[in-house]
Order: sequence, then C-alpha cells, then structure tokens
Amino acid sequence: MKKIRIQFLLFVYDKTQKLYRKYFKKKKRQWQFNEKQLLEFHKDSLGRKLGEFYEKHGFTMIPKMENHDVHHLLTDCGTNFEDEIAMQFLLLGNGKLNAHLLAAVVLGSIILPEYHKMYRNAYQKGKSMRAFYHIDFESLLWQNFENIQDFFKQKETPVFY
Repeated sequence: MKKIRIQFLLFVYDKTQKLYRKYFKKKKRQWQFNEKQLLEFHKDSLGRKLGEFYEKHGFTMIPKMENHDVHHLLTDCGTNFEDEIAMQFLLLGNGKLNAHLLAAVVLGSIILPEYHKMYRNAYQKGKSMRAFYHIDFESLLWQNFENIQDFFKQKETPVFY
C-alpha cells in the first residue's frame, strides 16, 4: 500500500515541479557548472561534495533547482521520498514558505502519516538552524563544505552591546 501512495506522490511531483520552476523560479538562472565540473573542485569544497552527491546517487542537476541538492548536503537529509517530504518540513521550519512547499507538506502529512514524528523532528531541526533556504549556493561552491555546514547548523544568537 505504501508503494502506491508514494507512486501517487511521485506522479503529483512530476506534474508540478515543471510548473514550480516556471512560476516560482522564473527569475532564477541555471548554474554555470555541470556534475563533471563540480568533481573538479577542491576535495573539501562544497562544489566537490555536491558533485560526489550527484555521482553517488546517480542524479543529474535539474536547472534552477541546484540549491535543493545543497540543502540535502547541509542538513544530512536522505533522498528517498519520505526524506524529501521531511526536507520540505525542515525548510518550512527554516522560514521558507510558498505554495509548492505547503502542498508537499500537506500531501506528505496526509498520504504518509506514519512519518509524522520524522516530519516534526525535521521541522524542529529547520527552526534550530540559521536561515539558509534563500542563499544562492553557487557563489559558495569554492568554500570548505564543513565550515559552511557548521555555520548553518548554528542558530543565530542575539548580540547584546
């Protein structure tokens, strides 16, 4: 039964992701690197880690959606379907809000309720991190991955003067 529910969600995702890119990402441009070029970055860099991520999972870059894959790296979220829904909860907790995200959260909650605890934990994790959902990570591809990851895993603390 779970397989059928996931197939339904995959069908919905397939039909909506092109619309999402067209209407929500219309001002965004595709990155200037491909998967092979990312593997040429320094071994500890974000770019190299992203290239290795694509190679490990057999993924290709989706134009205008490259940051999403960086989000997987930064948050240690997996790539199976329930993890993808958890990523949306994490992004919601991190402050991102749009119709596509809300649809994923609502549908994921209804169709895969057995992962409610995972989703709640992902939301809390997103709240505990510095806001990163709006960052264009292409300009950070040369930077040390662990430094970037550590930076965003820390919640901003108020500074008192």
